Amino acid sequence: MPPSAPNPHHLTMRIAQVAPLFESCPPRLYGGTERVVSYLTEQLVADGHDVTLFASRDSRTGARLVPGAPQALRLSGGHSSPGVWHTLMLERVARYADQFDLIHFHTDYLHLPLTRRLRVPTISTLHGRLDLTEVAALYSEFAEVPVVSISDSQRTPLPGANWVATVYHGIPVDHYALGPGDGGYLAFLGRISPEKRPDLAIRIAHEAGMELRMAAKVDAADRAYFEDEIRPLLDAPNVSLIGEIGEKEKGEFLGRAAAMLFPIDWPEPFGLVMIEAMACGTPVIAFPRASVPEVVDHGLTGYLVGGIGEAIQAVRHLRSFDRARCRATFEARFSAQRMAQDYLGVYHAVAAAAASRGPL
Repeated sequence: MPPSAPNPHHLTMRIAQVAPLFESCPPRLYGGTERVVSYLTEQLVADGHDVTLFASRDSRTGARLVPGAPQALRLSGGHSSPGVWHTLMLERVARYADQFDLIHFHTDYLHLPLTRRLRVPTISTLHGRLDLTEVAALYSEFAEVPVVSISDSQRTPLPGANWVATVYHGIPVDHYALGPGDGGYLAFLGRISPEKRPDLAIRIAHEAGMELRMAAKVDAADRAYFEDEIRPLLDAPNVSLIGEIGEKEKGEFLGRAAAMLFPIDWPEPFGLVMIEAMACGTPVIAFPRASVPEVVDHGLTGYLVGGIGEAIQAVRHLRSFDRARCRATFEARFSAQRMAQDYLGVYHAVAAAAASRGPL
């Protein structure tokens, strides 16, 4: 386990990263939050910090790993009892808490009661949607907990929460290379679910006369939607569902795509797939909802469109799109190094504020 005697004022910090257990860090296939936690953890290690990662045992990391479950829950059958594994992991976090300068939680709201009993500063990044009725009461009760948003729009339902920063996600710049975009197809990446509107992606591709390749998973909760609404659309000759893919396959899939379609219909907190496409130089054609206008620079890294007609017009302008400039913008705005530096600023500020208040 990590050494004792933390020193929150030293430039090098002893940091705990607490990940959800549904996927490994990084995930083998689909997975957003755990992927971001992995990128952040590895960048902090590379920058010389002493990092401990609480995650599933099958995680791969240069940090010190404290297993919270034998395997990622989604792929191991443990998804039916996630509360058990997360409770056990949070007990381990509490056991070793005094050996860190700061604990960074990514576990939604599960850890909130624990934060009141720790003697070490914490921050909590909120990775999910916050427009649910119960959430407002929760963060009203735990109003003292420092929370970080992943976009400014994510904060809208909870203006009174103790927001200390917005930190956009980042990706290691060497994970994806600038792609040629020569595949002649449009891409859809992520989940087949009503809020992601794969039906609109299919319609846009059909009316634009383009092939659509869908690299997407179908969760159990979305199975009925898939069977009733999407499967009948897959009979079209220009549409193919290639299923869930991992990070290794993602680079070629996105890099050869002419564009990625992102016609969401929900308050997307960030949308990691958008910056994955940008890292390949692939433009994102997206509806300007929720976080999308904060992530996509219109005309530079993609096109913000008001509907299907504008999306089709954007497809017709793809030949003039500057993929190299898109990639350069990704490197400037959405690298893992930038993300880690932003979080370090938050860590130091929160630790300093805690020190000024004296013992908890």
